[in-house]
Amino acid sequence: MRRIRLGRGTVGITELAFGAAAIGNLFTEVDPARAAAAVDAAWDEGIRYFDTAPHYGLGLSERRLGEALRDRPRDAYAVSTKAGRLLDPLTPTETAAHQGLSAGFAVPHTHRRRWDFSADGIRRSLESSLVRLGLDRVDIVYLHDPDDHGEAAFREGYPALEKLRAEGVVGAIGAGMNQTAMLTRFLRETDVDVVLCAGRLTLLDHSALDTLLPEAAARGRGVVVGGVFNSGLLIDPRPGATYDYAAAPAPVMERAVRIRDIAEGHGVPLRAAALHYPLRHPAVSAVLVGARSPEEVRDAAARFRAPVPDALWDDLRAEGLL
Repeated sequence: MRRIRLGRGTVGITELAFGAAAIGNLFTEVDPARAAAAVDAAWDEGIRYFDTAPHYGLGLSERRLGEALRDRPRDAYAVSTKAGRLLDPLTPTETAAHQGLSAGFAVPHTHRRRWDFSADGIRRSLESSLVRLGLDRVDIVYLHDPDDHGEAAFREGYPALEKLRAEGVVGAIGAGMNQTAMLTRFLRETDVDVVLCAGRLTLLDHSALDTLLPEAAARGRGVVVGGVFNSGLLIDPRPGATYDYAAAPAPVMERAVRIRDIAEGHGVPLRAAALHYPLRHPAVSAVLVGARSPEEVRDAAARFRAPVPDALWDDLRAEGLL
């Protein structure tokens, strides 16, 4: 699988990346052996870029990913994690008082997530991530969802990452968000190597094309695209399917069905078209796909390798869908 160099060329990532949120028990529990098998399947398919975060399962994703990669040659793969949320332990009484999902993850409420984009918070977050991962370094660190903490992120969080990069502690730095405006600001006002944009460059949402991708291309920065299935609708558009983690509105459902029908007319499954679409833009370095099982990983890899005819994109544009 082809590898792309980021920033100053010190970090190489594969175009298809493994998103480890799901093995942190996103929405439902994942058996530990199945989580490890998903990472093994990614490795067998040639995937060498793995993304995680402290937020994912209160550290469970980092622990599972680190354990699954423990015996792999460290220079053969890249890992990214995120900073901006510290995990503060709860007392047993506080833990017992909480029920249900922890911010969408099926894990015990053993910790409280606390926003912290201060310089000290960024360093503490990375130090804790390294312990959970069992690694002596990570390759990329993203500021994680600083939407409501923009000034702190630009004033303290970003300079802290820049210092870590200068010290050689990390190879590349950036920000990861579900919006384009602040990511574009990071590209314009800082020296980030890469941004991670989720859900804004899909068959249904083209907003990253407006300013984010032109800015990245002009400055030679990398863009990693996540959320290519818009939380499920672009896998199987049917009643009850979700779009951006909520019930899909009727007009969006109708568009997804039309895209699916055109794709299938070319012999291309909808999820394959969704996976290939972002990589058509030259600023996109990789597509990040979350998986909770080896079957999901193998399916994504197979769809990634299968060619998509140009006629499909021509037909979608002719129908006003792209």
